Amino acid sequence: MGSTEVFSTAAVAAPHRGAAEAGRNVLAMGGNAVEAMVAMAATIAVVYPHMNSIGGDGFWLVRDPRGRVRAFEACGPAGAGATLARYRAREHEAIPPRGPDAALTVPGAVGGWALALDYARSIGGRLTLRDLLGDAIRNAREGVPVSPSQARTQPDLGPLAKAPGFAEVYLREGKIPTEGAVLRYGALAATLDHLAQQGLDDFYRGDVGREIAADLERIDSPVTREDLRRFEARVREPLALKLAGRTHYNFPPPTQGLASLLILGIFERLGVTKPESFAQTHGLVEATKRAFAIRDRLCIDPAFSEARPQEALDAKALAREAALIDMDRAAPFPLPPARGDTIWMGAVDAAGYAVSYIQSTYWEYGSGCLLPRTGVLMQNRGISFSLDPRATNPLSPGRKPFHTLNPALAAFDDGRVMPYGTMGGDGQPQVQAQLFTRVHFGMGLAEALDAPRFVLGRTWGAASTRLAMEEAFDPSIVRALEKAGHDVAVQPRSDAFGHAGALMRDVKGRVDAAHDPRADGGAMGL
Repeated sequence: MGSTEVFSTAAVAAPHRGAAEAGRNVLAMGGNAVEAMVAMAATIAVVYPHMNSIGGDGFWLVRDPRGRVRAFEACGPAGAGATLARYRAREHEAIPPRGPDAALTVPGAVGGWALALDYARSIGGRLTLRDLLGDAIRNAREGVPVSPSQARTQPDLGPLAKAPGFAEVYLREGKIPTEGAVLRYGALAATLDHLAQQGLDDFYRGDVGREIAADLERIDSPVTREDLRRFEARVREPLALKLAGRTHYNFPPPTQGLASLLILGIFERLGVTKPESFAQTHGLVEATKRAFAIRDRLCIDPAFSEARPQEALDAKALAREAALIDMDRAAPFPLPPARGDTIWMGAVDAAGYAVSYIQSTYWEYGSGCLLPRTGVLMQNRGISFSLDPRATNPLSPGRKPFHTLNPALAAFDDGRVMPYGTMGGDGQPQVQAQLFTRVHFGMGLAEALDAPRFVLGRTWGAASTRLAMEEAFDPSIVRALEKAGHDVAVQPRSDAFGHAGALMRDVKGRVDAAHDPRADGGAMGL
């Protein structure tokens, strides 16, 4: 187990060392936490391509020193051509996960960078785009060694290899390259360099947008030039949950941030006091089941819903959910699974600004469609839509898909601030809850990140209703869970249990930081 890194004034945490270095470099140049995160977001899109891309989406939580938390939503809607009629005519029973029909939503991440930088400049940020994108450009141009995580990630290459542009860039002799093999991304380097010169808006309404649209038209994607022109990231009001001694923040729909808060709110009402116990694990699992049932009803594009998700966090509502949990027996778990590959990163600066950020293409390598003129790898987030017009989340042009992405942040009454999060689809709310409750029970960040985890339902790419548990769990806890009726599958430690990270800033400005030993990054700072 690694130790928690302690920094005097500022720190970052990321799943790849290159992204952490980019963030630390910006902090060293006098940049703020938001600027550092833009540099990290651009770099991670280059060095960790199996997990995210500038062709994906992103969500931000930013807390200022006065305690206000802002949420920046950077997720794109379904394109104008993404109609039910299109997919019916192609005889699809569901949206295919790879290829042009999967590349059906506008990439929002770069728009989120732009919105975040507008805010960064309003609080005194002065670094140029060249300063912020420089590490990403250099890595893309000079080449990046394949990380252990990328080499371990072995998706079904049949559909991916058929996706336009994928094999030429990401495969060698028809396979994912081995760890350490150097991959270069010349087109992506040129795109990032152009954006550094012309501004991020060019991605949607300039030369880059024109080239993206031309490639999308060539491969017959549902996304059009006009879809790109119309896109704007926007500021949202975060969801908030006041619990004993702290307030938790997360992202509203269309993300599953509500589920992350529900798990914590329900769990607190179960009265668990013993850490690393049957009660803690069972209580979190059962809270997850209750939270996911609510999530599946409420977490859709708010433009198409009258739901008020904050009401689900009302004290009486949480008490009702907790009262339905039997602390001796497992409830059934018939919920539909979801899948996801993502990165979470955090940053805290000397002034006290704290950022929790998540960026993703959804499945590993997203749709697999690599646009040759720009090097943009398109996400497949739109596969969360249903082709049933009666469904809760049916496909329609302009509608935003359901997002497993959700950045988390906790503000303690004693002045501490903790940005934290993880990748992992349905596992994100569960891993967040395990990480936070362990810290709340007294573990240090590194210890909490190293501790064994569970994931209920789908693990990374494997559909299941079982309770997957890392083999380092105390065997007596595993036996007690099985006796209570949980269908347990003990597994080796792996990426399936998330790549989590966290930072903790105290009232004196000291920052503790750590990232997951299951990933390839770490924490750096000043």
